[in-house]
Amino acid sequence: MNMITKEILKAIMPNIEKNILANPNFKGYTLDRIVGYLNKYAEEFGITTPLRWAHYLAQIAHECGEFRYTEENLNYSAEGLLRVFSKYFNKSNVASYARNPKKIASKVYANRMGNGNELSGDGWKYRGRGVIQLTGKENYVEYKKYCGFDVVADPDLICKPVGAIRSSMWFWRLNGLNILADKGEFVLITKRINNGTNGLKERKEYLQRALKEFKR
Repeated sequence: MNMITKEILKAIMPNIEKNILANPNFKGYTLDRIVGYLNKYAEEFGITTPLRWAHYLAQIAHECGEFRYTEENLNYSAEGLLRVFSKYFNKSNVASYARNPKKIASKVYANRMGNGNELSGDGWKYRGRGVIQLTGKENYVEYKKYCGFDVVADPDLICKPVGAIRSSMWFWRLNGLNILADKGEFVLITKRINNGTNGLKERKEYLQRALKEFKR
């Protein structure tokens, strides 16, 4: 099995050390401990080759801002909502949602991914968390079955280091991303994680750094 080191992580994610310190969900944790968790759970989920590591690290680097965020930021302005979520907001309703993350999530994620309607609040309760942003009650229920911890009752467990890392690797394997990494299917991996190609340029830059570190 290929193991990663903190030197490899710092080369791929130059801001990782300061970001871990700034992440309120990682209080008291060091880069060394995060490396330990990554290596421990990678074996469980088959992220065991240089190519698989490179693709995995490139994707999470973008998704969590080099470990700065392990819960989704939904604090959008009216302009941001109209730009990003035009399917849900228009000029007549956007003002009542702007800068209200709980209302935004409850609307945007309502009636899908196993969530109830907007009034249920499931969209907020099961918003994106972890280093791959596990989203939706359905995913939380399935991950609970796997890990044994009640992340449905206490979703914030996914924000913490073990939950953030292990859930991301569970999602990675569940969606066949090891196999796609073996084939170098960078764009398809991005689409499976993001349901689109948001941040593709930055993800590719991270991948290039990772491949260089793993000498591919």
